[in-house]
Amino acid sequence: MRREPSVLHVDLDAFFAAVEQRDKPSLRGKPVVVGGIGLRGVVSTASYEARKYGVRSAMSTAEARSRCPHAAYLWPRFEVYRATSQAVMAEMRALSPLVEPLSLDEAFIDLAAAGLTGLTDDDVRAIAEDLKESIRAASGGLTASVGAGTSKLIAKIASDLDKPDGVVVVPAGTEAEFLAPMQVTVIPGVGPATAQRLSMAGVRTVADLQQLDEDELVRQVGTAHGTSLHRMAVAADDRPVVSDRETKSVSVEDTFETDIIDRALLTAIAERMARRVSERLQKAQLSGRTVTLKSRMHDFTTHTRSSTLAGPTDDPRVIARVARRLLDDTDLAGGIRLLGVGVSSLADWIQDDLFTDSEAAEAAEAEVVDVIELPERRSRDQGGYYTGQDVHHPDHGLGWVWGSGRGRVTVRFETAETPPGPVRTFAIDDPLLTKPAPAAAEEDAEPENRHNGPNE
Repeated sequence: MRREPSVLHVDLDAFFAAVEQRDKPSLRGKPVVVGGIGLRGVVSTASYEARKYGVRSAMSTAEARSRCPHAAYLWPRFEVYRATSQAVMAEMRALSPLVEPLSLDEAFIDLAAAGLTGLTDDDVRAIAEDLKESIRAASGGLTASVGAGTSKLIAKIASDLDKPDGVVVVPAGTEAEFLAPMQVTVIPGVGPATAQRLSMAGVRTVADLQQLDEDELVRQVGTAHGTSLHRMAVAADDRPVVSDRETKSVSVEDTFETDIIDRALLTAIAERMARRVSERLQKAQLSGRTVTLKSRMHDFTTHTRSSTLAGPTDDPRVIARVARRLLDDTDLAGGIRLLGVGVSSLADWIQDDLFTDSEAAEAAEAEVVDVIELPERRSRDQGGYYTGQDVHHPDHGLGWVWGSGRGRVTVRFETAETPPGPVRTFAIDDPLLTKPAPAAAEEDAEPENRHNGPNE
C-alpha cells in the first residue's frame, strides 16, 4: 500500500450536459438532458439543474420528461465530447505520464509515476487545484471533481463526495476510518441484490462489513465476491494505475455511470457495438480475424476475452455472434461499468461464407432488438436534423437545431463565445443551411418525429 495519497481520480462534472451548456449560452443555468430523446431513449447525462428534479443517467427519457418536462432534451454530439476529452486528457498527461482513462470524462492519475514523492496532503490538494484550473482553461470552462488517496478505490470514492468542482484528499492511514460510516453500497459491486443479502446478515455500513471475517462474507455472497468485498472494506486495494491503449485494432467501448447486471441489456449493447465496429471496418476497407470483448467490472478490474475466426470478416452479424458468445461466458456478478467490442488481426480482404443460412436469419432477428439507434437512421422526416446538432447559415452564422419536423427546422444561432442568440425557422431543404456529416451523432438515441424544441 502507498504511504501517501498519490492516486488521483478526476471526474468531469455532468460532462456531456456541461459541454452543451458551454456551447449553447441560452441553456446555461437551465436543466439539460443528453441522450436518447425518443420513446425508447435513455438518459446519458443530466445537468445538475435537471438532477434537482430527480433526473439521472440510465433513466428512461420518458420518465425524465415526466419529472422535468421543461428541460432541454438533446442528442449527444460525440465528436465534440471527444475533442474536449482529448484536451482534458492532455492536461492530465502533462502532470503525469501514467494516466488511466476510464471513459471520456474520467481517469486515474499516478503522481508517483511523475517522480512526485514525499507529498503531504496539502501538496496533493494544491496539485489537484492546479489541475482543475488547467482543465477549466483547456476545456473552455468545464469543472472537474478530484479525489486523492492511496489507492484507486479511495480516490474514486473521494471524487464523488464534493461534487461539483470539489477536491477531497484522504490522508494515508485513514482509509478504513474514511470508509466506515458510509453505506455498504459505496463499495464497488455492492448493488441492490448484494446489499439485500448483506442486510439480512446485519450489514448496512462499511463498518458493519469490516466486522465480518472473510469466511462469513464468502458464505453470504460467494467466494469471488466475498473475497473482493473483504479486501475492499478495509481499503486493501493495490491495483496499479495502468494505461490501456489498444493498437492495430478497431474497437468501440462505452462506460456506464451505473453498473449494469442485466444480461439482455448488455447483449443488446454489444450487438450495437458490433455493428458500429463493422461500419468502421468497412469504411476503412479492412477486416479482422480476432473479435475481442472487453469488460471493466464493478471493482475496476478489466477482462478481455477473444475468439479468432477461420478468416477475416467485416460482417456485423459475425462480429455480433462472437461478441454474444464471449459475453455469455462473462460473470456479471457485481455488474459491468464498461463494455467494449473490438476486432484485431486486421487484413484488407474478406473471407466469405462464414455464416450459415440459419445463423444469418438468427442474427437478422437479433438486430431488431436495439437499445438506442443513431439519429440519422431514424430522422428522414426531419431532413436528417436532430435536436442539438450544429448547423451553419451564411447570413446568421453558427447555431444549433432547436427542433425539426413537418418540413421545417428551427435553429438558435449562438456559440460558446456569444450571448444567447435568436431563433429562426427554415424550410427543411433550405440549401443555405448546412450541417456536419451524419457521423457527428454517433450513438445513443431514437429521435422523436415531432416539431418540438428542446424545452417543450
